[in-house]
Amino acid sequence: MNPQPLTLFSPLRVGAINAPNRVFMAPLTRTRASADGDAPTALAAEYYAQRASAGLIVSEATQVLQQGKGYVRAPGIYSPEQEAGWRLVTDAVHANGGRIVAQLWHVGAISHPDFQPDGALPVSASAFNPGGTTYTQNGKRERVTTRALELAEMPGIVAAFRHSSEVAKRAGFDGVEIHAANGYLLEQFIRDSSNKRTDAYGGSVANRLRLTLEVVDQAIAVFGADRVGIRLSPVSGSNNAQPDSNPQATFGALVDALAARKIAFVHFIEGQTRDGRDLTGFDFAAARRTLAAAGVCYIANNRYDGPMAGDAIASGRPAVHRDAAHDLCVAFGVFACAARELGDHPTWGDCIHANAVCRVRRA
Repeated sequence: MNPQPLTLFSPLRVGAINAPNRVFMAPLTRTRASADGDAPTALAAEYYAQRASAGLIVSEATQVLQQGKGYVRAPGIYSPEQEAGWRLVTDAVHANGGRIVAQLWHVGAISHPDFQPDGALPVSASAFNPGGTTYTQNGKRERVTTRALELAEMPGIVAAFRHSSEVAKRAGFDGVEIHAANGYLLEQFIRDSSNKRTDAYGGSVANRLRLTLEVVDQAIAVFGADRVGIRLSPVSGSNNAQPDSNPQATFGALVDALAARKIAFVHFIEGQTRDGRDLTGFDFAAARRTLAAAGVCYIANNRYDGPMAGDAIASGRPAVHRDAAHDLCVAFGVFACAARELGDHPTWGDCIHANAVCRVRRA
């Protein structure tokens, strides 16, 4: 008997999370947190609840401490006020039958002194200026040259991610996604273009991956590996990030380490964030095979429409010889902004077809 073909609406298990479909909601920075405490509000709860029929929602990026902030009114996930705000969100999503993980974030060099405690310099793996401008509470500002984190400060960064994992768990999230993409702090450590350190966190591939894996391990200690994911962008130049000298070796080693930990998922930005799908420099198909062998879900992202996503899911199954329990799913960002529930039943509307939003209801 031939197995049923996989579609966007085939269920799957992502670690410990049962997803009713493979149409996931990608993280989307909303900058709607409270002005005086960076806490999510009732508006955020309404926004996420409207999208609860996604197979899984990945929250907007949320900074793990004030030092990690890079955008006006981006939410945090380290204070009691922020925990209470996120509890509004998770309760609303769960009440509508949904599932949501918190994306944990430190922007590193992409911050500005206007966001920092006492106007300090932003921190990164090494001292460099990422270039470009940002908007702070004081208006448009040029980005500045960072300060390299001292070796003695590294445990504090790891501890901040653990603390935010604990806050996320208390706030009712179903898991966490570690943001190690798009030129933010963890990727600044991963890439040798931004990491010029000569200590235990720089130089070799293993050393450059150390901080990211320490963060992942602390999240696992809080949630368990089956409720932890990570977002990676091996070839993206987002936020003026310069390429690694050998992204295949660097990110391939990271994929191997994540597969060995058997985390719930790895969320890949394929190609350039919000731009073309030039995959040159990294073998995404090989990464998927490695993760598949370990039972780790591969979340694909970047410029997918409905037919493209459906084709990827349908054709991927025989390529990796796996059943529907662990397989490919696709995270949509831009089109999720317009998503709303249909009627009285929780369903993920707004599958994408020919660059238009088309309402789709499961039969």
